Amino acid sequence: MSATSVTTNAGIQMPRLIYGTAWKKEATVQLVVKAVLNGFRGIDTACQPKHYREDLVGQALKELQTKHNISRKDLFIQTKFTSLDGQDRTKPLPYDPRVPLSTQVRQSFATSLQNLQIDYIDSLVLHGPERTHEKTMEVYRECEKFVDEGRVKQLGISNLYDITSLRKLYDDARHKPSVVQNRFYEETNFDHEIRQFCREKNIFYQSFWTLTANPNILAHSLVKQLAQERHGTPAQIFFRFLLDIGLTPLTGTTDETHMKEDIQVLHWHSLDHESVNKLKRLIGD
Repeated sequence: MSATSVTTNAGIQMPRLIYGTAWKKEATVQLVVKAVLNGFRGIDTACQPKHYREDLVGQALKELQTKHNISRKDLFIQTKFTSLDGQDRTKPLPYDPRVPLSTQVRQSFATSLQNLQIDYIDSLVLHGPERTHEKTMEVYRECEKFVDEGRVKQLGISNLYDITSLRKLYDDARHKPSVVQNRFYEETNFDHEIRQFCREKNIFYQSFWTLTANPNILAHSLVKQLAQERHGTPAQIFFRFLLDIGLTPLTGTTDETHMKEDIQVLHWHSLDHESVNKLKRLIGD
């Protein structure tokens, strides 16, 4: 594990901190460019016009290459297949809703490559499980074919909060999931069981809503004290702690100062053992 990246179970380098592009709308291009110029090398998006402008992420990638000489191979691009349940039908869909599910997956993938103007995806994630395990596996198996074809480097799943479903997916997968991307908050007991399973199986847990959902942790006296000692912010302490326990946080900040602060954390020394143990209690570990 380097300061800035990890090697996943698919054998690829994944940044330890990823820039999330949900809800960025028209500002997507400038924010992605800004994030990368400030040191981010991982970009998360989705083929879901409801919350993401995947096409504008593609424009940002082009601008980074032509104007700033940052090439595709230096970036980790993660996108998602979103089933009809997660799409806004008033917006143009990335696939034909009348075709079989497996065809929808192929069409969505083709749309992603076109939007992003690239010929392979580093990480393709199911935006959520389908209504049955069988349907989830139908989508996953189609994604596995992209891995076989060399057009996707690794697979994962998002918004999966049921440990039994994750175990089933893992058991039935030919290409084991490399990432689980979930909302990280108290209501799900900070996914204690799921994170434990991820550790056992060498799956990286990507946390989103990491700061927004946890104001109590950011306001905690220990976090504030550590921030003071490090001449940093509570957000930086929380991110450093999550990195220390092996998580891969997503951050979607629109503030350039915060972008710089978030990236700085990668180069900080780990928190001391005692502080890590105390902070673990805050998330039920």
